[in-house]
Amino acid sequence: MPKAYWISAYRAVKNPDKLAAYATLAGPALVAAGGRFLARGEPAQVYELGMKQRTVLVEFDSLAQAVAAHDSPAYQAALAALDDGADREIRIIEGL
Repeated sequence: MPKAYWISAYRAVKNPDKLAAYATLAGPALVAAGGRFLARGEPAQVYELGMKQRTVLVEFDSLAQAVAAHDSPAYQAALAALDDGADREIRIIEGL
């Protein structure tokens, strides 16, 4: 079964306090759901139409595990804390 990768790209942080509240809840929620943080932070280099924005990469053992992590009550509580504190995009992709 291929692994799955959760990629979050932050376009804008509108409220750092809400983002901090989200991070306090989201990290433990994703780890408890089987996620492993592989990378997070500002990109060292961007190319083509890339934007220099905070990016987070989390690995899961399967696509089902990644989707379940997102849909879990613990992660949904983190999203509620974030509210409108950031504009971002989350993609979950299956590994090869």
